[in-house]
Amino acid sequence: MIHQYYSYTGFYSFIGKSLKKAIVPILAVVVALVLFNEYVYSINKGLQLITTVFSDIQILVVFFISESFLGLIPPEIFIAWTKKTSNPIVNLSILASLSYIGGIVSYFIGKSILKIEKVKNYFETKLSKHLKNTSKWGGFLIAVGALLPIPFSITCMAGGMIKYPFKGVMLFGLLRFARFAIYAMAIFQMVS
Repeated sequence: MIHQYYSYTGFYSFIGKSLKKAIVPILAVVVALVLFNEYVYSINKGLQLITTVFSDIQILVVFFISESFLGLIPPEIFIAWTKKTSNPIVNLSILASLSYIGGIVSYFIGKSILKIEKVKNYFETKLSKHLKNTSKWGGFLIAVGALLPIPFSITCMAGGMIKYPFKGVMLFGLLRFARFAIYAMAIFQMVS
């Protein structure tokens, strides 16, 4: 029954196209990080420098601001930073919590943005097809943003713009904690 609904509404097609678009940039980022680490500057040295120059509070504030407004700084950098701290698990838990709260802040920013008449008109005319799909699969959008390396803030902001129920954002957003745990297991292996 659900399979038929997803087939009929174009959900599978939407997901397939989105994944195809996402694979190349994700691979490019991974390759760029590996090459950067190998030939330009050691990520371990950079993390060591950051931990000696900035306080934990300063780093956490920058992370929270990033996670609340478009998530432009990849959280993987901060996850790697936690490995260099005196209490990695506690700091990782704080990061995951700040990311989750940042997503909630982004949700309310998204709701507020649509109160601006010009923005509302633009979204209703130029992006109506995308908004329709996003409205249909809002929970999936939040879950994907929580788990995959796309900015969680942007998916939560979109949830606010489409007026996705706040309870759903809070529930699907909990997957952010799983992402931080999984990524930490991988990143902690690479960072010495």
